Amino acid sequence: MEFLKSARARTIAATREMRRTVAEIIEEVQANGDEAIRRYNRKFDGCDRPALRVSREETETAYREVSGSDLADLRQAAHNIRQFAEAQKATLTSLPAVSPIPGLTIGHRVIPVRSCCGYVPGGGYPLYSTALMLAIPAQVAGVPRVTACSPALKGSSRIHPKTLVALDLAGVDEIYVVGGAQAVAAFSFGTEQIRPVDLIVGPGNSYVTEAKRQCYGQVGIDFVAGPSEIMVIADHTADPEVIAADLLAQSEHDLLAQGLLVTIDRALGRLVLEAVERQLTTLATAAIARRSWADYGEVAVADNLEEVVAYANDRAPEHLEIQVEDNETLAGRLYNYGSLFIGQYSAEVFGDYASGPNHALPTLRAARYTGGVWVGTFLKTCTHQTLDREALPALAPLVARLARGEGLVAHALAAELRLKKFK
Repeated sequence: MEFLKSARARTIAATREMRRTVAEIIEEVQANGDEAIRRYNRKFDGCDRPALRVSREETETAYREVSGSDLADLRQAAHNIRQFAEAQKATLTSLPAVSPIPGLTIGHRVIPVRSCCGYVPGGGYPLYSTALMLAIPAQVAGVPRVTACSPALKGSSRIHPKTLVALDLAGVDEIYVVGGAQAVAAFSFGTEQIRPVDLIVGPGNSYVTEAKRQCYGQVGIDFVAGPSEIMVIADHTADPEVIAADLLAQSEHDLLAQGLLVTIDRALGRLVLEAVERQLTTLATAAIARRSWADYGEVAVADNLEEVVAYANDRAPEHLEIQVEDNETLAGRLYNYGSLFIGQYSAEVFGDYASGPNHALPTLRAARYTGGVWVGTFLKTCTHQTLDREALPALAPLVARLARGEGLVAHALAAELRLKKFK
């Protein structure tokens, strides 16, 4: 593999100072509840509001502040996301009755978690698309209590109107003005105004990520995610300007975002590098995109597609685009990715906003063992079993032998006693 441009290594390892800071925030929220939340809101966001939960009046005000065209766009995106989530839900069915031996009936139920929180970052931009991506699958899954939180606009006491409208369109039951590690702590342990939830999902900065890591166990989480990333696989049939645009679309997220190109065409790699520099000269977000591209951008040239496939499956990128002569054959050989975009028309940015599949995806090689947020994130598959007397002669002696083999005599007796008493 030849690298025309190499990237710096990235990790999500928290520094000792960050771990300590996050631990202190979590302990403070546990000890002082809403008082701590309000103090952190003032400190980090300049937000000084006594009531953390957004009122219906605030939501209705937000609707009036969003233009008709923006509202129509949000509704269309929500429709596409909901359609896909409902189709996914239809594939997850209960298994009511399987009988491996006479008298034994086993199965499972697909059950939604009872409550969840979608963490919607504020940051430099209102991420209303994330509001839709997190809340709609939860609502489609049938979660009885869907909550969400987002930090206030800097120096105000309000969530951005478009984010608030998106959360309402998605069917969120409770919306709270709080962000950061303190939000994760509040929804994990509860405060006077915030009841804890069973599951927290959604992206955030490094402090939010570390808080999710530290609170996991007390609360469920989707995954521990790092900065966003895209890998593009391309050959001579691809358009270098289109690839450059996709790489920069990822690079503008933040200073740690990463855009990667892997190609079997060295000339294409050179053309993409030139196109990136050309597009940066007119890009409004070049201050961020140029820095992240300089630090984390990568252009690699492989000898053949076999090497490309091995490299892609090892890197397990969050977003993976393929733009080659035979996209379908290549797609079948790829198995480690957060979301796959097949063909030159399938821009990753479509998945970011409105095509339907979720954009909350695993990063930093986590796609080796998990997919992204989806309707199944909010569902549990819980087994059940029923035995009658007919099953006891076949099952009880078997279980007793296995239990005694492990030295668990009480286990064996529990099985043998039933065989004796219920002949």
